[in-house]
This record gives sequence, C-alpha cells and structure tokens, in this order.
Amino acid sequence: MKIGALATKTGLSIQTIRYYEKENILHEPSRNDANYRLYDDEAVRQLVFVKHCRNLGLTLDEIRALIRYKERPDEGCAQVNRIVEAHLLEVDKRLAELTDLRAQLAQLRTSCADNLTAKDCGILRKLSES
Repeated sequence: MKIGALATKTGLSIQTIRYYEKENILHEPSRNDANYRLYDDEAVRQLVFVKHCRNLGLTLDEIRALIRYKERPDEGCAQVNRIVEAHLLEVDKRLAELTDLRAQLAQLRTSCADNLTAKDCGILRKLSES
C-alpha cells in the first residue's frame, strides 16, 4: 500500500509517517518501479504500536528502546518495566506541577470580578507585579 493508504489505516498524517521513517522508528519501506514507498501490514502494526506509545506520552527514545525489546521476544522484559516505571515517575512529577499551576490560577482568578474594567482588573494587576 502507498503512504496515503497507510495514513488512513493508522490515523497518522503522511508527514508523521515520514518523520517516523527519518527517525528510524518505522522500518524503511520497499519501493516500486516508480520509486513510491510501499508499505505492508507490518508497517501498520509498527505504527499502531508507536501511536499507542505516543498517546501515553513516551518519548521517541523510549519508543526506540521498546521496539528493540519487541524485536527480541525471547529476552526478559525487566528493562521494559523500568522504561514504563521511569515514565510513570515523570507523569507523577508533571501531575504535581499541574496541580500547583491549577492552584495558582485559581488563586489568581479570585483577584478579579467579572464586572470590572481592564484598568481595574485584579488579575492584570497581579500579573504586572514584580
């Protein structure tokens, strides 16, 4: 199948697929006589895997590592667990940061009533303080 059909099957854009090829996340496809890329069902499976990983926020380096382990199915998966555990710690850290950010925004929102003009806006005043 050509790249457009692959994009449709996976829900990824053509640009994203080409990017994954460039970044060695997707195996290089074969080419036909007209030099068009030709993809098979394995490319679909690879991209579905990558898409799931990206939806979980995994980095390209983490995905590359997971692909290496996926391609060696007889090896232990302890390192796979470590990759996911490390990513989980990063998610927890971001959640804490977002919780703090939310509290700051909520506090800021209490600084102003809806019926004021911009010159009297408490939010704008607080954001202007040093």
